[in-house]
Amino acid sequence: MTEAVATPAQDTNIHFNEAQWLQALFLLADTQRWLEQIQEALIRQLPVKHRKKLLRQNGYLGAKALAHILERHYYKVPRHPLTGKFTIPIPQVVACIRDACREPPQPLPRSPHLQRVLDTGTPLGHDPSGNTVTTITVITSTGGEVITAFPGVIPPENGVSSG
Repeated sequence: MTEAVATPAQDTNIHFNEAQWLQALFLLADTQRWLEQIQEALIRQLPVKHRKKLLRQNGYLGAKALAHILERHYYKVPRHPLTGKFTIPIPQVVACIRDACREPPQPLPRSPHLQRVLDTGTPLGHDPSGNTVTTITVITSTGGEVITAFPGVIPPENGVSSG
């Protein structure tokens, strides 16, 4: 039995318009670069010391992740009632995320992500059970990008993010 070998002509889509494809690629790249600049400008507006550290690769906090964190874990947003909620102002939440990103990363069980836990010593909010907590957990990719953050810690038996 012989295997069919694809020839270059068979691998090429006859409907592929290279010029149009390149134009779309460059448009998307320019748009992404523009959005990243707007995102950085937005983060720089936060009244938080050392906010530039939030834009570095290790502990990078993007607008998408921050929106997720605030939508799910900020007490003024009435969504996701069974999650931990930050009861501190947004600039303080962001500062805690920044500070937690300085902590050594720990593996997150059954996940490719890492967690960083920081005990601030002051109340940040409450966990899903309603207990006042002083800790923040930040989940990052292995590359250092913040995925989510929430008050409290992941229960040992759970091993999955409440974020």
